[in-house]
Amino acid sequence: MSAITPAQARAQLRRDHFAHIHPSITAERVTEAVERQFTSLDNPGFCLSCGAEAEGCEPDAQQYECESCGAAAVYGAEEILIAIAREA
Repeated sequence: MSAITPAQARAQLRRDHFAHIHPSITAERVTEAVERQFTSLDNPGFCLSCGAEAEGCEPDAQQYECESCGAAAVYGAEEILIAIAREA
């Protein structure tokens, strides 16, 4: 049996997060956050586990720790928008 590499473990966790995205994270909410990023100094992200909005996230942030629930499920708004677009 082969060992799972850290990169494989991160990829699996990412797939799990996007498979169970919090229902409050809608395409409209994420699109608004991305637009806000372009017109202000905001760097929004969202916790895919609890739905909380997080500040100070790079657009491609992945698996940051959520200040609200503690899960490593915060992703940048642009990263989430790309994932949503892939599913459509």
